[in-house]
Amino acid sequence: MRLIELHVLQSFPVSCLNRDDVGAPKTAVFGGCTRARISSQCLKRAIREAAHELAPLAFAGQRSRLIIQPLAKALEEKGVDTGRSNEAAKAVGEHLATFDREKEQKDGTLQVKTLMFLSPGETAAIATSVAEAIAATPDLFDPLPAGGKEDKKRVAARQKAAEKACKEAVRTAQLKDAADIAIFGRMVASDHTLTVEGAGMFSHALSTHKADNDLDFFSAVDDLKDTDDAGAGHTGTLEFTSACYYRYAALNLGLLADADHLGALSADERRVVVDAFIRATLLAVPGARKNSMNAHTLPAYVLGVVKAKGQPIQLVNAFEQPVRPRDGLAAASVGALKAHYEHLKGTWGVETVAEFAIPDVTLEAFCKGIAAHVI
Repeated sequence: MRLIELHVLQSFPVSCLNRDDVGAPKTAVFGGCTRARISSQCLKRAIREAAHELAPLAFAGQRSRLIIQPLAKALEEKGVDTGRSNEAAKAVGEHLATFDREKEQKDGTLQVKTLMFLSPGETAAIATSVAEAIAATPDLFDPLPAGGKEDKKRVAARQKAAEKACKEAVRTAQLKDAADIAIFGRMVASDHTLTVEGAGMFSHALSTHKADNDLDFFSAVDDLKDTDDAGAGHTGTLEFTSACYYRYAALNLGLLADADHLGALSADERRVVVDAFIRATLLAVPGARKNSMNAHTLPAYVLGVVKAKGQPIQLVNAFEQPVRPRDGLAAASVGALKAHYEHLKGTWGVETVAEFAIPDVTLEAFCKGIAAHVI
């Protein structure tokens, strides 16, 4: 596969970037010792939000259960009256992720039962197709009484036609403004033809060294309390860690250009997507406790690799034997990563088309050099 790989080393100070169910920084055992960990899901969320800021027209997808009203609004913009647009949007929602009728009856909220990943372009395309079906059959989504046999047959036929219209509508939508869906993927249990395998690959970030969580005891003073009372208004503890992390991300360029992904875009448009993805991957930091433990840093070292063939290979085994601090952790981690990478190339014959490294080159040169290989 044609592949871009990003190997990132980044140190974070006191922080809790990714919390577990009790609010503690996540950990994992690797190489026989406990490491600090940031889950790939946490990293992907931060990357997706950063990519949307960098290229909002390309990364326009939104994941939500509240997809009915945007669909209804898009149908109204196509000339469908409000009543029919709502019923048609519910039918589309039923097909995509099962319309939540109980929620509607309870408080009037129009939503589906599971999260659905859609972009504005897809929503508009679905609305266009459904509006055309309504124009051809105005009563397509109108309710019918089911009194006698004939009514039941007509209702069944109408439901079948409506389901077919919904199915065709969602299948015709292309991912022109949904680079995030193409990269991060989409799973649709009700219609597997809509499932999109993500072109992006991400690992959990692990500290390159042994890392333990620590406790921060804090107290809050009551400003209006009698000064003779020395007690704090509130006390508590928070867990935190600090570590140098190795993280890995890759992008399958062949899959990204597939017809079911971003094949409708030109090579130049896909270069914009790849450029935004690279920048977001390198610069995005999870937002947990960003005010109380501001841990926003930049990577100490980044290795970018372009491959014309082969499999994705992360370099985490460079740290299977944990790095030990002597003159800090970042420099030793960079040395271990470089040595392991050269060993893999020499032993296994790993072939690359191009390699770039920060800080050997600037971020601009790094992104431009890698994106130039998008075809």
